[in-house]
This record gives sequence, C-alpha cells and structure tokens, in this order.
Amino acid sequence: MKAGPVLSALDRTGRFSQILVHTGQHYDAQMSAVFFEQLGLQRPDYELGVGSGSHAAQTADLLRALEPVFLRERPALAIVYGDVNSTLAAALVAAKLTIPVAHVEAGLRSGDRSMPEELNRILCDHLADMLFTTSRTAGETLFRESIATEQIAFVGNTMIDTVLTCQGLAAERSPAVREGLPDGGYALVTLHRPSNVDDAGNLATLVDTLAAVSGLIPSLFPVHLRTLARLQEDRQLARLEAIPGLRLCEPLGYLDFLALLTKARVVVTDSGGIQAEAAVLGVPCLTLRTTTEWTETLQPGVNRLVPPDDQVAILTALTETLHAPVATPMRPEFWDGHAADRIAVVVGEQYGT
Repeated sequence: MKAGPVLSALDRTGRFSQILVHTGQHYDAQMSAVFFEQLGLQRPDYELGVGSGSHAAQTADLLRALEPVFLRERPALAIVYGDVNSTLAAALVAAKLTIPVAHVEAGLRSGDRSMPEELNRILCDHLADMLFTTSRTAGETLFRESIATEQIAFVGNTMIDTVLTCQGLAAERSPAVREGLPDGGYALVTLHRPSNVDDAGNLATLVDTLAAVSGLIPSLFPVHLRTLARLQEDRQLARLEAIPGLRLCEPLGYLDFLALLTKARVVVTDSGGIQAEAAVLGVPCLTLRTTTEWTETLQPGVNRLVPPDDQVAILTALTETLHAPVATPMRPEFWDGHAADRIAVVVGEQYGT
C-alpha cells in the first residue's frame, strides 16, 4: 500500500528502471499474491522468502538475503518503506555498500523504544540520505535529531494515495453483507502487536474484552496469522469462537478490508496504518496502545489511545464513540492522493536520467 503509488509515479516519468524486492517477511504466500493482484503491482523481481523468526534471527536472515541482490543490481537509489525489519535491513545493506537510501514514511515517532518498529524507524532515518515525511511534525522531529533540512521532503502519505485510489473498487464489494453485518453497525477488530498477543495474560484479557465489546456492537475480527498461532498455543481460540456477536474470519485482501473499514461504525485495533486509514475514511478508531506514531490522528472522534489491559477504559471509550455523532473524514495536509507524485519529482531531480 505504501510502495505501489511510488512505483507507479516513477514509472509515469519514463526516467527510471525499477527493481522490486519482496523479502517475504510477511510470509503468507496467498495473502501476498492477493495484495499484488488487487493493487496492480508488478510482480517482484526478487522474492526472497525470508519468513518469520525472532527479531534478531529475521533481521540477520534479511541481511544475508538482501546483500547479494544489492551487489548484483547496484542501484542508484534504494527506496525503503515504513518501519518493519525489512525496512531496516535493506537500509543497512545499502548504506554499507554506499548506495543512497530514501526512506518513505520517515520521521514518525511513538516515543516508545520498547516497540521494535520504533527502533527500526530511528535507525533507518539516520541511515537514509533522502527522508520523505508524512507531516511537518515528522520533519521537525528529524531536524531535532540533527538530520539536515536539505535531506527532508514533506510529501504526504503514500498509504493514503492507495486508499483514495482504491475506494471505488472497494465500494463494489460487499464483505459486510457476506458476513451478515449491517453497514455502519459493526466494529472491525484487528490485533497483531506482539505486546498484545504474545503474552498469555494480555491475550486472555483481550479475549475477555472482545466478549464485552461484542455485547455492545456486532464485531468482525479478521485474525492475523501470528495472532491465530498465539490463540491456538494459549488455548484461547475456542473461547473466542464461542463469543456471541463476534465473527472471526481469515485475513482479508486489501479491497475487502478497505470495504469493511469504510462501512464500520468503529475500528478497534493495535495497528499503525489502520489508524491513518480510518481517520481519512471518517471511521472512529480506538487504538489499543498507550502511544502512537500517528499523533496527527489523535483528535476526539477520530482516534483515541486506550490501554489494552484496561477493559473498563476500552468499554467506556467504545460507549462514548457509539453515542457520538458519526465522524467527519480527516484530511491532514498533503494526504490528498498525490504523495507519490511529489516523491517522483524529488527523486527525478536528484537521480533521473
């Protein structure tokens, strides 16, 4: 969702030859294929199939797999996205080979260094030569961290480029009807963050909380693969499946998920990107975290942080949301569908042939 618009924008200039590397960190082959197909992405030139593992093991595997690709291709620029282990590994390999690095979604900070993604963001930003930010605040953060202003370009949010481009296609789908849910009358739930699902006690608390949430509003929970594994290991899956008002389903392709998010009354999540998507779509978001990197979305009726271990706080926030007027879509500066075009201009000025 972040890379697709940039690939397209650079292609439209006619000035670049692009090589797409899919590391396989998000390793479900079927889901990967669905996303490439639905987003109209070119097939990857390299599919590394790195798969899962501990953060150290996965990052080490990524470094080993990526280095031969960079040595073979010797690109003029390596563009990396977001904050996952693949982002950091690619930036580190490129930097050590003196290949310039551009980081899309630079400057985001939650202030919580216990999050692996936060460490990846910080390290990647300080390895990068070009830093593309989603907000002016992110640029100010980078400046405070002694990154030169000439390296920073405020371009907007490429993930929102994809949302706005795909809204029409998503509207043609009816996953809510398929799941027996009324438009605007259900909660969409996503949970996958290790701090929430890897600890048996936290996971059991969240199952109890979902039972209470589903008592207030019908809920749909597309279960992330790593969350499913934890539920099975901790013998919580049967409890979850027995909750009245809660429907479980497999992970969804991008267009079906966007359709569900668009028609939801509220989203309950620990995801980063969904906070931004929900804000633009005008869907109130309860984020089961104590910090967020998407600070610009923290407004009443838009996005609210709620401690994941505080069921009372979650239910209070949900009740207040359900009794509040329907939210208005939020459109931060440059979240206008043209972030990738701005990136293409900057890259073209420095690297175009």
